[in-house]
Amino acid sequence: MQNSTKNPCVYMLASKKNGTLYIGVTSNLVQRVFQHKNNITQGFTQKYNVKTLVWYEQHPSMESAIIREKQLKEWKRAWKIRLIEEMNSNWLDLYPSILGVATDSLPRHIDSSTRHTDESRYPFNQTLDSDLRRNDVKAKHKEKYFVPTISEGA
Repeated sequence: MQNSTKNPCVYMLASKKNGTLYIGVTSNLVQRVFQHKNNITQGFTQKYNVKTLVWYEQHPSMESAIIREKQLKEWKRAWKIRLIEEMNSNWLDLYPSILGVATDSLPRHIDSSTRHTDESRYPFNQTLDSDLRRNDVKAKHKEKYFVPTISEGA
């Protein structure tokens, strides 16, 4: 991951494996995770000790990152855990990998352009992409149709 100041990302932090989850969006993932890890800002992550970066996804624009964050916050917990485990099955802290620390055991990040396209499991992808093409984000955000309709056992 590039260490630039404008790199929109959606991310998930965890307190431990299968622990408390936090979903956020930022334009500077390195700086934001540093803030969470060092309790620089008060709030949910400080209160519940949620400091391990377990998943993130880069986006071409802040607009698309915010849409994705709102989608993920609507998801069932089981869907979020499945998403984490597809990228990071051992729930390793990905912070060293975004700092550029050499480690072969860390998983590769997910870029929004390479998100899952299996509509039976992740039906939101086509909707997100078409919303962005139409540049009709505010109107579409108010509709709930983009929440995934997969079953927990799928």
